[in-house]
Amino acid sequence: MELSKGKPDAAEHALCVALALEPAAPEALCLAGLAAHLSRRPELAIRWFERTVRLQPDNATAHSGLGEEFRRAAQLDEAARHGRLAAIIEPGDVNALHNLGITSYDRLEIERSVVCNRRALRLAPNMPGPHFELAEALLVSGHFEEGWEEYEWRFRLPDSPPPIPPHLLAARGLAPPRQWNGRLLPDGDQLLLVADQGFGDVIQFARYLPMVQALCPDLLVAASAEMVPILRQVIDEQRIHEDWDSLPDFQTWCALSSLPRLFGTGSQGIPTTGPYLEADRELADWWKRRLDQLVPRTYRRIGLVWAGRPSHGNDHNRSLRLNQLAPLFDLDEVAFLSLQIGPAAADIGRYFGRAPLVNLAPEITDFDDTLAILSGLERLISVDTAVAHLAGAMERPASVLLPFAPDWRWLIDRSDTPWYPSLTLHRQNAPGDWTAPLHEVVNLLRTG
Repeated sequence: MELSKGKPDAAEHALCVALALEPAAPEALCLAGLAAHLSRRPELAIRWFERTVRLQPDNATAHSGLGEEFRRAAQLDEAARHGRLAAIIEPGDVNALHNLGITSYDRLEIERSVVCNRRALRLAPNMPGPHFELAEALLVSGHFEEGWEEYEWRFRLPDSPPPIPPHLLAARGLAPPRQWNGRLLPDGDQLLLVADQGFGDVIQFARYLPMVQALCPDLLVAASAEMVPILRQVIDEQRIHEDWDSLPDFQTWCALSSLPRLFGTGSQGIPTTGPYLEADRELADWWKRRLDQLVPRTYRRIGLVWAGRPSHGNDHNRSLRLNQLAPLFDLDEVAFLSLQIGPAAADIGRYFGRAPLVNLAPEITDFDDTLAILSGLERLISVDTAVAHLAGAMERPASVLLPFAPDWRWLIDRSDTPWYPSLTLHRQNAPGDWTAPLHEVVNLLRTG
């Protein structure tokens, strides 16, 4: 069938023809649901799967499919109900257990998530998905040692790009370099540190670079151009390479996000030796003068970021629309400075709040500007995105709005974070409900 060949649209057409001839065939209905799922047509997938389970209540594949579709639609109770049914009907279905583990994490049922993923791994020890989900559940609950080990499976996830492009090694005729073990390297051995994952991760883990260089003096760093203003504050800029082809040969490599594991973070504490990023003084002075032109000096200056990168896998949970921040906009003598970039900045054109809102995005060229702006603000209010990490690395006061099931780095059941002492965390009490965290921030600004 075309479905097995990666052609869900063609398979769906063939299945519709078959179902026109035999509308009550549960096997065809379930396959149609899978085809619609692969074609990213969730409403249709739910319709086919629901027809399947009405005719065949013990169809574990259809229940698992419904669990996944309802989870993506943020209907977590329904997702959990169908996910549990799938696991009961077919306890040996690895995908059903894995999907239930993800749903359990989204419901902050962390222990259940751990159990589901461990059961999946007993059945399929080399399946990357359950390893990665287990890592997130362990890390968010503070079980760092095992969590970091499981986190190494992230590079084996489907569609995960290799940390080092294969063409780089092939073009130079090099054998795959060995992965660094965190120990002192012999003289002459060069270590390539790859700034993998998102901007926030790079900012968070940049604190480890001086520790790495103490063990590996011949250090190279591969990073995107956007990260150069950050990394050059903790390492010589000449060691930073924006282009793979500009790299000299190296013998050892390591991902930046693997450094917490290598340095025993958690069991030996999180490195927090004070702020490790700062604004350029001249640029900070320029931005202070600029803000004086834009905002009356009697107004408190509060930074605002309400959305992260749209392509982020969890962006639908972590980001808001500007109008959802309405409770903030009735505060007296407060001016909001928008550091929001990307498509969400268009929300400013529909802003009608009482408090002034100044759009700084057209004048922000890079993270140097963002650092300089943050140095002149009383506080930042931000969702879980790179600007929140910048404020934390500078030890500037910031309120971070977190979804019900946060990213692992923010842990659970606490309003502070050991990664960034200056940040205050404001968490949803229920999935999708920003009422409580916004109420906390309003009270903080009124009493602060």
